[in-house]
Amino acid sequence: MSRIGKAPIPVPDKVTVSLSGLAVTVKGPKGELSRTLPEGVSVAQEGSTIVVSPTSESRRSRERHGLCRTLVANMVEGVSQGYTRKLEIVGVGYRAAVQGKKLVVSAGYSHPVEMVPPDGVTFTVEGTTTVLVSGADKELVGNEAAKVRAIRPPEPYKGKGIKYAGERILRKAGKTGKK
Repeated sequence: MSRIGKAPIPVPDKVTVSLSGLAVTVKGPKGELSRTLPEGVSVAQEGSTIVVSPTSESRRSRERHGLCRTLVANMVEGVSQGYTRKLEIVGVGYRAAVQGKKLVVSAGYSHPVEMVPPDGVTFTVEGTTTVLVSGADKELVGNEAAKVRAIRPPEPYKGKGIKYAGERILRKAGKTGKK
């Protein structure tokens, strides 16, 4: 049995969880998330905790046990606290700004790159070189942060580009002069 899957999920006071079969809907102060879990697991609410358990001892059911528990726990945490990914922009002339809801990034191209966030995700900019991607859905926040990073991934010679906060860029030595 999955060690992660065995752990019960505590539900905070301001969060409500509704279960109907394999469909899980979680409502909280940061929004509402819903997901249909795959076959092979069962979800039950016991007091102020949620318990995910496999329906059989088949390999498929045991594989999905920990995954489904983590997905439900991420939904509960997302609607109660939310998720944030921080990106740093490194490079001369590279900067970001928010216009309305759109994120506008100048990253060395002939034109600024504009990104429109999907529902449930917001972009904020601290200074001109720090972008915060935040929302209730962990998967959606991570995907949008990856799209922002993909505008100009960091390069290994000078480290210029858009990187996650705390990400280490492996540096390479440049060319050496003629001897």
